[in-house]
Amino acid sequence: MNAGVDRRAMAALSGGHLFTDIAQGSIPALLPFMIAAHHLNYAAASALVLAATISSSVVQPLFGHVSDRLSLPWLMPLGPALGGLGVALAGWTSTYGLTFAAIVVSGLGVAAFHPEGSRFANYVSGARRASGMSLFSVGGNVGFALGPVLVTPLLIAFGLHGTAFVLIPTSLMAAVLIHELPRLKTFRTDLVSGRVQKAEHHEAWGPFVLLAVVIALRSFVYFGLVTFIPLYFVGDLHTSKALGNAALAVMLVGGAMGTLIGGPLADRFGRRSVLVGSMLVLPPLVVGFLLSGPVLAIAFGAMAGAATIATFAVTIVMGQEYLPGRLGVAAGVTIGLSIGLGGVGAPLLGLLADAQGLRSVFETIAVMPLLALAAALPLPRTAPTARQDVRKPELRAPDQAGTPVGSA
Repeated sequence: MNAGVDRRAMAALSGGHLFTDIAQGSIPALLPFMIAAHHLNYAAASALVLAATISSSVVQPLFGHVSDRLSLPWLMPLGPALGGLGVALAGWTSTYGLTFAAIVVSGLGVAAFHPEGSRFANYVSGARRASGMSLFSVGGNVGFALGPVLVTPLLIAFGLHGTAFVLIPTSLMAAVLIHELPRLKTFRTDLVSGRVQKAEHHEAWGPFVLLAVVIALRSFVYFGLVTFIPLYFVGDLHTSKALGNAALAVMLVGGAMGTLIGGPLADRFGRRSVLVGSMLVLPPLVVGFLLSGPVLAIAFGAMAGAATIATFAVTIVMGQEYLPGRLGVAAGVTIGLSIGLGGVGAPLLGLLADAQGLRSVFETIAVMPLLALAAALPLPRTAPTARQDVRKPELRAPDQAGTPVGSA
């Protein structure tokens, strides 16, 4: 663990992120079973994904806006609790409308967790915020990947009613977060008598908007890779579906490794440098993927996944540094809204694939990082201003032994 990051607090936050995003990652795995059980057409099934995306991503800035004005740490245990409840209910509903509502409930849990979770990840990371945010983010990466792994065997064994078992791990994680809340609250030092105290901050909205554009374009690349790598292996490389799914899994594992590496690199060399470097290396990696056979394509896919996902945590920290007085809004936009908007690109790429073939999809994906690079280059090399800290020595968080420590 990196110096400056509180281990116990980060373990709780990253675990909460993991079990919240298990719910989010479970939704795509439900669709084939719902189509078979409820005779849904593809449009209705796609609408369920849209419901999950809007409720989990687009409304995140609203939760962040409220949490910037009120202390709402209870949103963190609410995240895995509601996320798991929505997935569980989706398997027991008898009408499409109720299924839609259950998935919205799950998405709201996801939206509730992320702004407060990333806020406290910032607090407990000390001076090494990018490294700490990487540890927080990798929990979400792993959770999203585990969603289908957890849910699919349950659905095969018990049918749609097997979703009820999702409540067990998500409820246990919610209970852990409830237990940890008193300790986590000690890291938020801008409260007096339970009210948020506002300090004077310079908020760099111009760089923040540019950063949001970069994130949306990067998410376009990410969702394109996730959606079309398995299809490309089967359709153009003529491999089995199993190998296509394995290539996707390797790409996601590469992304998780990239997340762990990207944060420390950003702390050492600067946030902007890592973001610009990521956008520079992505186009040749995607081109290498297109020019390779199955084995090399898996390797290039893993490296592309690492380069893409490595900057997820970095951009969260950058957003919080640009809006130091609005950490919740910054997280809601950088984690939720911008990524959700980037996800809209997947259906557009699908239309392109139908019209021009799968290779044209990856050629388009290779161009997107260059557009993101153009938006990233004007970003300041360092945070526009250091966050003005309102903490007092006596309010500092306890160290690992529980003994209060003085300010740095």
